[in-house]
Amino acid sequence: MTEINESAGQPDWAADMISWRHDFHQHPELGFEEQRTAARIAELLGQFGIAVHEGVGGTGVVGVLKCGSARAAIGLRADMDALTISEANDFAHRSRNDGKMHACGHDGHTAMLLGAAKHLARSRDFDGTAVFIFQPAEEHGRGALAMIEDGLFTRFPVDAVYGIHNMPSLAAGHFAVRSGPIMACEDNFEITVQGKGGHAAMPHLTIDPIVVASEIVLALQSVVSRSLNPVDCGVLSVTDFAVDATRNAIPEKVVLRGDTRAFTPAIGQQIETAMERLVAGICAAHGAAHSFTYSREFAATINSAREVAIAADVARAAFGADNVDADCQPIMASEDFGFMLQHKAGCYLLLGNGGDGPGGCGLHSPHYDFNDDILTTGATFWVRLVQAQLPAQAATEAR
Repeated sequence: MTEINESAGQPDWAADMISWRHDFHQHPELGFEEQRTAARIAELLGQFGIAVHEGVGGTGVVGVLKCGSARAAIGLRADMDALTISEANDFAHRSRNDGKMHACGHDGHTAMLLGAAKHLARSRDFDGTAVFIFQPAEEHGRGALAMIEDGLFTRFPVDAVYGIHNMPSLAAGHFAVRSGPIMACEDNFEITVQGKGGHAAMPHLTIDPIVVASEIVLALQSVVSRSLNPVDCGVLSVTDFAVDATRNAIPEKVVLRGDTRAFTPAIGQQIETAMERLVAGICAAHGAAHSFTYSREFAATINSAREVAIAADVARAAFGADNVDADCQPIMASEDFGFMLQHKAGCYLLLGNGGDGPGGCGLHSPHYDFNDDILTTGATFWVRLVQAQLPAQAATEAR
């Protein structure tokens, strides 16, 4: 297998995908606001001859393409939403929506899946059902659940579901995947330290919440290093220290916010328990009151072994073994595709966006751009995966 090239006697699918991608990039929309994006996706799927279902989980779109008589079905997912970032690029396809930007490559993910859908609708060289899932609101972790709760897998049953995310730290066109956890869960916390305010010259008459909160911030750094087994992974970050301050007054309260990451719910629970115990102890020692809230936002993305093996084999056959790492290191970032993997077997892969040139900077950067050179790589992978999992009757008989 090699990368599909449709330019000979067929419309140039690379040009199509670049055009779609640039259009999406120019018109970024935030989670559950993807009205224009969803309408354009639905329009294109309809032009391809694919059954279109709009409004799934809010602004989600599902395309269903059935060929032959086999009952097997596969789900392919792309996310659609953008971020609240002001783009710093000056190329022609830069964002036209102030304060909004496709800084995570969801424009590219969407274009790749559309390219694969168009090819499969034209070639129809598979036997079964391909379900194209265009998901809203990945960035704040609500879109996958919204689609699932709206009957995604009951209305559009699949045997397995797959997703791809671009990764600037990987060489362009290189695939990375692993069995088990590939991305972490994300939990959020908020700690309020309630002290007793007063004059800055009379601290003995106050309970200084800044001192108490500062002690908490430092002590929290011991949670991972001293409460978890060293072979387990966890991250705890305080990202906001909020105080309504006056130069010559000790404030009444401080609010701390942040997040934690882990690869299993059990480790997340250990972190929460240790945090709550530590916060309560420090506040009690200083005579301060407190509140502690802890919420689970993203599930860990845990790949199933069978689907990882399938995806890795497809990528090796299409692009060569040197371009596939089937036992990559997991990363502590989070992705709400993990909720889909709680309901279905499946696999989430990383596709290199390149360390130099377009998109070479990190995700969520105002200078980021998806690398157009990997659009055909991702679309080819999707096509080959469908063909491998839903082989056409002639191919099945030849085996």
